[in-house]
Amino acid sequence: MPIRSPAHAAFGEAIRQMRGELGLSQESLAETCDLDRTYISGIERGSRNPSLTNILKIAAALGVRPADLLARTEDLQRTSPPTRPTIAHATSSTKARTD
Repeated sequence: MPIRSPAHAAFGEAIRQMRGELGLSQESLAETCDLDRTYISGIERGSRNPSLTNILKIAAALGVRPADLLARTEDLQRTSPPTRPTIAHATSSTKARTD
């Protein structure tokens, strides 16, 4: 699955960092949250859109407040601004002639 948005990617990275700081595997985090390991993996990759219920479960399993998880997400977004696709603009040589 592709990344849903830069915000989803940053949220997933925040979880990955916090999980790593605790020395937890995706599997152990998933078990603590009563979620599937592949679901945690999808969140960390930014391809899943977790519900509020699951965000609360993950935060509790990481031993942080949901606000701390979101603050880390915001920090990651600030320090690693998303890359935006460039839009090709028509140049004079590619514009349709109207004369």
